[in-house]
Amino acid sequence: MNENLNSNLLRNIINNLKNCFLWYMSYNDSENKVYYSETIKEVTGYSAEEISGLTEKALSLVNESERGLIKKKLKTLKSGTEKNSEELIYKITKKDNTEIWVRENIFVERNEDGSPAALYALVSNISNIKEKENELLNKVEELLALNSSKDRFISMLSHDLRAPFTSILGFAEILMNEPKLSEQERLEYLTFIHESSQNQLQLINYLLDWTRLQTGRIKIDPIRLQLQTIVFNCVSSLTGNAIRKNIDIKVDIDENLYIQADERLTIQVITNLLNNAIKFSENNTIVSVNADIFNDKFIEVIVKDQGVGISEDNKTKLFNIENMFSTEGTKGEKGTGMGLSLVKEIIKKHNGEIWFYSEQGKGSEFHFTLPRSSNLILLVENKNDEKIIYEKLLANRFTDYQVISAPNAYEAIDIIYQKLPSLIILSHELPLMDGLQVLEFLRKDDKTFRIPFIVLTESISDSLVKEYKDYGIYNLISKPVDEELLLQQVEAELF
Repeated sequence: MNENLNSNLLRNIINNLKNCFLWYMSYNDSENKVYYSETIKEVTGYSAEEISGLTEKALSLVNESERGLIKKKLKTLKSGTEKNSEELIYKITKKDNTEIWVRENIFVERNEDGSPAALYALVSNISNIKEKENELLNKVEELLALNSSKDRFISMLSHDLRAPFTSILGFAEILMNEPKLSEQERLEYLTFIHESSQNQLQLINYLLDWTRLQTGRIKIDPIRLQLQTIVFNCVSSLTGNAIRKNIDIKVDIDENLYIQADERLTIQVITNLLNNAIKFSENNTIVSVNADIFNDKFIEVIVKDQGVGISEDNKTKLFNIENMFSTEGTKGEKGTGMGLSLVKEIIKKHNGEIWFYSEQGKGSEFHFTLPRSSNLILLVENKNDEKIIYEKLLANRFTDYQVISAPNAYEAIDIIYQKLPSLIILSHELPLMDGLQVLEFLRKDDKTFRIPFIVLTESISDSLVKEYKDYGIYNLISKPVDEELLLQQVEAELF
């Protein structure tokens, strides 16, 4: 066997193996020497000579707690006659102190009397396999937990969907069968049916959105959004609720804060949190919405109220759809109990986080983060040589801003609606649509109305200046462009 192992053909085969090595030991050899293939270095980091010099050879690389078990199995294999092979899976520590998983397939060659004549084994690095195996096991555990959670949720949801209809049907039957009801009673019953139906519809809509987010059927379409405008729109939609309780909603958000988020879903998050803040606030109190830069990647938004706060018992149930619960507002306002679960799912899909602080009798504040939109300067220029000069000039001076370009109006408009730049530098002489036509198109939309422009033109005339002034644009620069003048005007617009 030793001669075969050392033959040129077998040596070439062994030494070209990847991520594994062979070892061999003959009991007919008086030295009981262990031979290792050269590929042991690829697996362990040690050469065959280095391994042979260790006290327990390759076993020295095995964790001490596992070493005894391996020795015991080797001893059993050698002394027995029923088995001629053994498979072992364990960790070893490489020369660089990193750990890897290996699988060792050991074979025993026996003499005629059954005693061991030789041992030989193939040792393979199976770290990648073990990693995938662990990932698969974790995934199975997650799916089992999810399935169990789903069963509990369906059971709970079935109850929540069914329970209100008993009362709705009951009141409807009274209205149908009792012609002598007073107008006040009739209005009271109809109001109850209307409010209950609204709550059930909202619950179903929340449930549909939550399910679509879970299954990926709602496409997240992040665009650059001015956060202040989004919040004001949400406040406006809830003004009636606030007026009824004489609640003052204060917004403190810098107009230069932009997020990169799905507009509809962001409105849903802010509206839900604001609605809760109003719902659980007493009359004549304040609800505030603040926002600031959280870090390089995220903006933090805080919705704070002076309301009833959240009990310690209910704090653990928030955001958890399995423990969905609903409490009435300070004026008996109803809720579905599912809004915050949906809010959390939306924020999670944007890679943000949500957390809260609350004290009973003193109010609550909810914090959440959404991706920050990078500051952007859009250069619309169809002449490539000029475009390259302006791009380099702007990138060198305004290092906190991303500079992107478009060669024509149509590409520029697409970028503008997707990213809402901080500033647009627009060449008047463009193919297909000139600068004035671009502005005529953009100024019709509230989203783009407030974006500042600097116009570059080959010829400035009084009539051209007047036409741009009609669109609120006063910065016109003649070509060839004075670089320092351009930088000054950009700086004035951005800062």
